[in-house]
Amino acid sequence: MQAALNIQHITHKTNGIKLLALGFRLFAPSTCLLLICLFSSITAAKAQHLRPADSTLLSKQQDSLQRVADTILNGKTEDIRQQASDQFIPQLVRALKAPYSFEFPFDSLQSISIQYPQDSTFRIFTWGLENDNGFYRHYGAIQMNSKNGQLKLFPLFDNSDYSSNVDTVGDNKAWYGCLYYKIVQQHFFNSEYYTLFGYDANNLRSTKKLVDMLQFKNGKPVFGGPFFSYAEDTVPKPTRKRFIIEYSKKATISLSYNPEMDMIVFDHLVSATNEPGKPYTYVPDLDYEGFKWKGGKWVHIEKVFHDALPLGKFPVQQPQDQRKKNLMRPQTAEEMEAEKASKKRKNK
Repeated sequence: MQAALNIQHITHKTNGIKLLALGFRLFAPSTCLLLICLFSSITAAKAQHLRPADSTLLSKQQDSLQRVADTILNGKTEDIRQQASDQFIPQLVRALKAPYSFEFPFDSLQSISIQYPQDSTFRIFTWGLENDNGFYRHYGAIQMNSKNGQLKLFPLFDNSDYSSNVDTVGDNKAWYGCLYYKIVQQHFFNSEYYTLFGYDANNLRSTKKLVDMLQFKNGKPVFGGPFFSYAEDTVPKPTRKRFIIEYSKKATISLSYNPEMDMIVFDHLVSATNEPGKPYTYVPDLDYEGFKWKGGKWVHIEKVFHDALPLGKFPVQQPQDQRKKNLMRPQTAEEMEAEKASKKRKNK
């Protein structure tokens, strides 16, 4: 039996949701019923979001979390800072248990880094805790953007202090701890790869920056992998599972993704005292290296710029003013200037 379908575009508004009314001239009632059920289920799915009552509650919980986060950063002793971090974790979990809490930005947590990939399938919370000896330990969690709004959380356990081998692949229980400041998403062979840029204040003499890779296998996070290739170097070196640079506490270096060049660009470092075995002596020499995404790997580029740069010009961003650096929320000079300009506009 043939059925003729006549669609009339009639728009209604019910509780802020637009419904498409379809006028059917059908000879098969069962088909009509099936279509009605289908559209009803789609409309119901689209209507599920963070409720206003939950949003109000999360705002109050955020205020409490921010006070605790301030203590993690500014507590006078290591014990006070550690107690604050131990208090912050269960408070954050309680807040995230609200249905569809992923939609709440937690943008008032200024000392907690929250980074999203381009596809917003997850977000990563990270923060650091300074010990009295000047070393740092990191904490974090990955919250998945679950379709049903229920909490799916992977706590991150910093394993960097317990293993001298950094060239490893591990799950959330063997995480190389740091404070993430950027995520770049790559697609290759029907899989998503997330490049994570991290900052580690490390100790009294040196600082670290790193690039790590994140994948989800069977729904679980996996960090590291054979993604950093040196095959095109003048003297090829083995592929590394993550990229880490350590440098003098007095220096400021750049390590970030340059969208215009579509590559990772970072400062080339040399020992200021001609002691290459001592990373805390390393400083930039105004030359730059990089990584280019090729065939599912970041391929090392030994020299990014072959022409001299004009005086005062920088290929990625200008060095930061050390006095303005926020160790808990690292920014490039360009990001700092943009934030400064935004504040000026708000004050007008």
